[in-house]
Amino acid sequence: MVPKEQLKDYQEKVVDMIQGAGIYITPEEKDRIEIADLGLSEFEQTGLGILVYVNTDRHCAKELAMWPRQTCPQHRHPAANSEPGKEETFRVRWGKCYLYVEGEPTPNPACKPPAGREDTYNIWHEIELNPGDQYTIAPNTWHWFQAGDEGAVVSEFSTSSTDEHDQFTDPQIMRVEE
Repeated sequence: MVPKEQLKDYQEKVVDMIQGAGIYITPEEKDRIEIADLGLSEFEQTGLGILVYVNTDRHCAKELAMWPRQTCPQHRHPAANSEPGKEETFRVRWGKCYLYVEGEPTPNPACKPPAGREDTYNIWHEIELNPGDQYTIAPNTWHWFQAGDEGAVVSEFSTSSTDEHDQFTDPQIMRVEE
């Protein structure tokens, strides 16, 4: 869990990153920024700054702000509540994002998992996303992603997001903290 005194600093950095990517956010949206450290207390290595614009039973739109080489760990969005699982499209707005999905492993991938958690990553088909590039991930597909050396701002457009159903390969991760 992120200490309270650090939470505000992280939220302000997310605002700066999103606005630096040329995306305007309102004062009310600034107050809703989530700092997701996934229960690991290693936010700058594993986590995301998240601004959810909308999340209904049909669709979701959000901005993801990532520190340099910060990782969102390997996970999938399985079927839940009679829905097939979340389908999501990532579109990079600023920086570089390396996305890893199921498929033929990429020789010499550009990224490494966070130290000490290597054994929880086994998907190595690399897709490099630069500003303007996008990629759609099918429901129930194992994936993970990492920002490049400068960090990244990624827009995510998806079907409804139900974080509590996400499945991670790392048993220590809590997407929804208790």
